[in-house]
Amino acid sequence: MRYRFTALYVMLIVLVNWAFTVVPLVRLPDGTMWPPVSLAVGFVFVVRDFAQREIGHRILIAMVGGVVISYFMANPAIAYASAAAFLVSELADWAVYSFTGRPLSQRILLSSLLGTPIDSAIFLGGIGILSPAGVATMTASKMLGALIVWWLIRRQEAAAR
Repeated sequence: MRYRFTALYVMLIVLVNWAFTVVPLVRLPDGTMWPPVSLAVGFVFVVRDFAQREIGHRILIAMVGGVVISYFMANPAIAYASAAAFLVSELADWAVYSFTGRPLSQRILLSSLLGTPIDSAIFLGGIGILSPAGVATMTASKMLGALIVWWLIRRQEAAAR
């Protein structure tokens, strides 16, 4: 399949947004509410990087498509918060990925380091549970997925040298 990462990217946007509507929030010891679905969001950022390799800057169209589909598949409040978070964080992620010119593993890591905290803050603010602990926890959980993929790609790059 020629556009497998692009299709996966759009499906993940929709799946994650839908999951935010059905998976309950978890109360952390400090009282902060944390969405466990955020563990999967780090992979969305990484899949976006692979999808951009397939379709270039048209990745922005795929992002909009995923957000529009999410509006009909998820709670509208979640869809709006997600759309705002994706718009800002994915544009930052896209810019780092597009313009750094670094090896793929480094672009994945750098774009995730920039995009995940932005996404976390905007999304949590959009659903009314913004807190420093929530942003930190959600960012850390997203970065876990990005770090795993970064490590795997870095190993492949080192083996190819």
